[in-house]
Amino acid sequence: MAARVFIDGEAGTTGLQIRERLAMRRDLELISIPDESRKDPSARADFLNKADVAILCLPDAAARESVALIENDTTRVIDASSAHRVADGWAYGFAEMERGQADNIAAAMRVTNPGCWPQGLIASVRPLIANGLLPADFPLSYHGVSGYSGGGKGMIADYEGRGTSANVHAPYGLGFNHKHLPEMTAYGQLASAPLFTPSVGNYYKGMLTVVPLNLAGLDRIPTGAQLHAVLADHFAGAANGFVEVAPLEEIERADFLDPQAVNDTNLLRLHVFANDARAQAAIIAVYDNLGKGASGAAVQNLNLMLGVDQTTSLAA
Repeated sequence: MAARVFIDGEAGTTGLQIRERLAMRRDLELISIPDESRKDPSARADFLNKADVAILCLPDAAARESVALIENDTTRVIDASSAHRVADGWAYGFAEMERGQADNIAAAMRVTNPGCWPQGLIASVRPLIANGLLPADFPLSYHGVSGYSGGGKGMIADYEGRGTSANVHAPYGLGFNHKHLPEMTAYGQLASAPLFTPSVGNYYKGMLTVVPLNLAGLDRIPTGAQLHAVLADHFAGAANGFVEVAPLEEIERADFLDPQAVNDTNLLRLHVFANDARAQAAIIAVYDNLGKGASGAAVQNLNLMLGVDQTTSLAA
């Protein structure tokens, strides 16, 4: 029997992408609320309660409302908002985060999809902290650039309306209180929040994130090869996962590090660069903010929850 999947908020950017990925699946029955009933709580409750899995592609407040409307103990939930990212009882939907996390997602009734920005940081530093190469209280900074689709329909309309006059590279979050900080801190296993300086670029999708590491103050300074080896070993252990670690290279310039390089895939690719004499390194992640950063991760989590190959409907 096909699993019934309800995308609550399917008209949004993430919802549309998820529906597109699932449209040809024969193991699923996509159930859709009529346009005129999308804001009717009773109609939404009906669809939420008859779904096997509800995927919430909504603002935070609406996502909390949807969860409250579920009255049975059978509807499983994937929440793509940030409403439940650090909430008790919710499995964090980054399957490659640690060994066993895919099993946690598969068994969960409630899964919170990761934010796009946190995944680059978590992938870069969590294995290093877990293996003792970085202390949890390391003074971490984190920056990068994402396509404007990450800002939703409003930002998409603004950028596309301004065309070539739109800002090529616009920093934001300059109050240093970004909503992703609790998620980064918790799942990055950090003692305190990183200094996070995101920016948006004048292109549709794709992102590149950077974790610079000034290692000189550590009692034991890891080499670039050691950093790379720990990351490579960690993600090699995530069977059928979508995080890969590029070969370690000593280069001055990397034109191939395009934030759009892995668009239309569910891949997150990590690169390690280091100067051991200076005790400095940088870990760079490239991924699609609408793929592994949003809808691709949701489909991967859905696959795990339904017991099918997690790569189904997803390009590597």
